[in-house]
Amino acid sequence: MNITQYLHAAPKAELHVHLEGSIQPSTLLLLAQRNCVSLPVSSITEMQDWFTYRDFDHFVEIYFAISGCLKTREDYELIAYEFGASMAQQNIRYAEVTFSPSTHRYMLGIPYETYFGGLTQGRMRARADFGVEIRWIFDIVRNIEDSTHNRARADYTTAVAIEGKDDGVVALGLGGAEVGYPPERFATWFDKARAAGLHSTPHAGETMGPESVWGALRALGAERLGHGVRSIEDAVLVSYLAERHIPLEVCPTSNLRLGVYPHITEHPLPSLYTAGVPVTVNSDDPSLFNTTLNHELELLAKPLNFELNTINEILLNGVRHSFLPLHEKQALEATFHDEMARLNVV
Repeated sequence: MNITQYLHAAPKAELHVHLEGSIQPSTLLLLAQRNCVSLPVSSITEMQDWFTYRDFDHFVEIYFAISGCLKTREDYELIAYEFGASMAQQNIRYAEVTFSPSTHRYMLGIPYETYFGGLTQGRMRARADFGVEIRWIFDIVRNIEDSTHNRARADYTTAVAIEGKDDGVVALGLGGAEVGYPPERFATWFDKARAAGLHSTPHAGETMGPESVWGALRALGAERLGHGVRSIEDAVLVSYLAERHIPLEVCPTSNLRLGVYPHITEHPLPSLYTAGVPVTVNSDDPSLFNTTLNHELELLAKPLNFELNTINEILLNGVRHSFLPLHEKQALEATFHDEMARLNVV
């Protein structure tokens, strides 16, 4: 098989992908119709045009509009189950999927029992039908003004993340617009989550520079960084990440679509890898960016020109830097090694 066929057949794990940004366009139209939600588009072709972003804030606006199409337990079950089906189609065996509880509770009025009950049922069905494993990262939406009411949203997200710890929630995240919302503001909630046994994986170093990454590391105890690519602008920070083996969840197409970098040839992924920073490759919001994890991996081969052994190491990083318990991680990595060895590339 050629390299593209290999990348499609190889086993994979994904660590940075948002459930709401993974809803298939046809499913989104179905949800909008059955829940009487008015969207500015009525076809998949129109939707592809709609998913053209002026800037990050415009992207967030569309993201919230999509979330508003979810109303019932069955809706949440459907999107989780369809995500599992997409995993199976791409040979993704394990995924840590980000979800924003406060958006659904406060903006949409959806009770915890409705959305998490649906997500859990969809996750279990996907495991049974496709043999895939999904765990959750609940993220605080950072770009909300700092008022008592909105601090309650961070309280809520942290509380339900801790409550869901025995039902698949593995970490607390921090999403939304970085500009004007530094990580340090959210230290209280991350301290509480970490004390309860959750992991820390905030977004940082995407639309803001190294100062955001330093803040996530120092104030939030970040074990992994969502994006983190702009760490490349600070040599001391790059060395710090490499020496302490702090992985980055890199999402190349997302960075291009949101204007972080103008072209894939200017993306810092190769430089970060060469510097010894652990990197994983992810799709972020595949439906919103018209990508897949398989496509993101194809970029490693061409145009980034990584050798196959290096690509395999990056694939394995998805398991090594997951938040699976050690025994599950070791077993999954061994399975990946065995399957990769059986695939011949010519």
